[in-house]
Amino acid sequence: MIRNEKSIIIDRPIEEVFAYVGDLRNGLQWQSNLLDVRRTTEGPLGIGTQYTAVRKLMGRKMQYTVEFVAYEPNKTLTFRSTSSSMPMETSHRFESAAGGTRLTIVIEMHPGGFMGLAEPLLAANLRRWMEDNLGTLKDLLESRELAA
Repeated sequence: MIRNEKSIIIDRPIEEVFAYVGDLRNGLQWQSNLLDVRRTTEGPLGIGTQYTAVRKLMGRKMQYTVEFVAYEPNKTLTFRSTSSSMPMETSHRFESAAGGTRLTIVIEMHPGGFMGLAEPLLAANLRRWMEDNLGTLKDLLESRELAA
């Protein structure tokens, strides 16, 4: 199993950060290895909301479906892969912090098969990916005009 946790403070209100991160389609703007994301369920976001995504991982395209398994507006959002060669769970925690919102992301991956053989490399890539992409998210949200 691979587990990595990273926190960052974003100078924006919790409501804005949660709304942006909670719509996984926005990941195309801040996640460098994300190639496509589509919401596959209708209605308001919440437990049971599903997306399909395509991500490039270690030079290979990987398509998977995720489903929200925890959803508390402006507090927590967790989704789990439901169709992938590498089961994973990603949790987001949103907290008030001096200067805006502390966003903490925890990713747990369970690589098997070929990916299991590359677990140490995957773990290093995940740490680098989280560092780079959370920095991009922070820059993107902090450069936006506040909604009126």
